[in-house]
Amino acid sequence: MSLQLPSCPQALELIRARVSTGHFNPAFEIDDDVVADLIGYACEAPSAYHLQNWRFIAVRSGAGKQKLCERAYGQHQVKDAAVTVIVIGTLNGHERIRANLQPLVDAGHMKPADLDAWANDTHRGMHDRPVKQRDEAVRSASLAAMNLMTAAQALGLASAPMGGFDAAAVSAEFGLAPTELPVMLVAIGRPAPGNWPRKPRRPVGEVLSFV
Repeated sequence: MSLQLPSCPQALELIRARVSTGHFNPAFEIDDDVVADLIGYACEAPSAYHLQNWRFIAVRSGAGKQKLCERAYGQHQVKDAAVTVIVIGTLNGHERIRANLQPLVDAGHMKPADLDAWANDTHRGMHDRPVKQRDEAVRSASLAAMNLMTAAQALGLASAPMGGFDAAAVSAEFGLAPTELPVMLVAIGRPAPGNWPRKPRRPVGEVLSFV
C-alpha cells in the first residue's frame, strides 16, 4: 500500500520547467536586492558538518563580465546574462564551524558541550585532509548552485550552469584565496529567442535500481 505524501506541485513544476539557457537578453538588468535574495536561497542548501563552505561573486558590471567572458573561453552567456555568479567552494570551511553553530547555542537548541563535540569531530574529519576538503567544497557549492538555479526559476528568470572556464585564471582575476575553488559559473537573466527546448531525460528505469 503506497503512502500518500503531501506535495507542493509548484515546487515540482519548477524542477521540471528549468532549462539550461544558452541565449540571454543582454538588455535585461537585475537589481542588487534580487541578487542578494537569490544568494540567500542558495545558502539554504545543506552542507556536511554544517560547513556552509561556499562563497559567491556576482559579476554584473560590463568590465567584470568582459574579464570573466575572456576566462570562460568567450562564452557569450557570461556577457549577455544580467548577472553571472561565480560559485566558490571553500576548502577551509571547518575552521569556522564554531561560528556557524554558535547561533544554535545562543537560541538554546544546542548545548555548549555539544558544540565542542561537533567542532572537534569536524576538525578530525577535515583537518590535513585536502581531498576531503576539496570533495566537500565541490559538493556543497554544487548543492548551493542548484538552489540558486531553482530560486531563479521561481522568480521567472532563466539560468545556465557553466563549467567551461579557466579556474586558475578566474581565481587570479577575481582575487580568490588559495583556500577557495571556483566550482562553476551560473548565468542568470531573461531568455532571448533561439534557445533549445528542454532536453529529454533518460527514463527512470534506466538509472534506478532497488536492492
